[in-house]
Amino acid sequence: MPEGSVNVWNLTQYLIARWELTPGSFPYAALLVGAVLLCGVVPYLLGSINPAVLISKGIYKQDVRTLGSGNAGTTNMLRAFGKKAAAATLILDLAKAALAYWFGFFLFLGMTGGAIAGLFVVLGHIFPVFAKFRGGKGVACLAVVALCQSPLTFAIVLAIWLIVVLGTRYVSLGSVMAALLYPLILRAFLGAIGGGSVAFAIVAVVFVVFRHRENLKRLWAGQENKLQFSKKKKSGEDNDGTGNA
Repeated sequence: MPEGSVNVWNLTQYLIARWELTPGSFPYAALLVGAVLLCGVVPYLLGSINPAVLISKGIYKQDVRTLGSGNAGTTNMLRAFGKKAAAATLILDLAKAALAYWFGFFLFLGMTGGAIAGLFVVLGHIFPVFAKFRGGKGVACLAVVALCQSPLTFAIVLAIWLIVVLGTRYVSLGSVMAALLYPLILRAFLGAIGGGSVAFAIVAVVFVVFRHRENLKRLWAGQENKLQFSKKKKSGEDNDGTGNA
C-alpha cells in the first residue's frame, strides 16, 4: 500500500470498499488511474490560476509580466503595484497550493495523493495554461506543499532561507538553496514511508531551480541585485534579483 495511506480516510479507498472492488480487476484499476489523473489535472488547473496576472490586469489594467522583471510573482507585484497587491498575490498563491495539496491527500491515499497534487500545483504555477505558460517561480507554492507534508521540514527550510537571505541579501540564492535541501530534509523526517513524497518533491525542485536559471546566471556574473532593507532605490532596481513566488 502506498505511503501515507494507512489510517487516512480518502475517497479512493472508501469507494474501493464501498463497491467491493478487487485488486487486479478492471474497475479497481480504472478507479486508481482516474484518481491519479484527478490528482494531477485539478491541482495543475488550480496552479494555473495566477493571482498576479488577474490582479494586475483586473485592478491596475496592466500585465505584471510586461513590467519590472516580467515575472508573475509576489516580488514583481510589490515593485510594480505596492504592498497590498503583493500581499493579495501571496495569500492567494498560498491558498491555492494548500487547497491543491489537501484535495490530492483526501482523494487518493493520503500523502501519495498530496505529493502528486503538490507537484502539479507547482507546475501549474510555473507554466499556467491560462496565462500562456508564463507564470511565477513556484517558491511560495512549494513552501506550502512542504508545510502540509511536514511542518518540521518547512520550519528548517524556512530557517535556511532566512539565514541565506539575511547573510547575503540574495533572495534567489536563498530560494534555490532551500529548495535543493528540501527533499533531503523531508526524507530525514518521513523516513521509509516518505519515498513517494520525496520523489515528487525532487521533480518539483528541478522545475523551481530551472525557473531560477536567469537569477543563477546573474549570481555567477556578479550582477544579481541584492535585497534592500531601506526604501532607497539603487540603479537597475527593475531587474528582479529575487527568487520570488
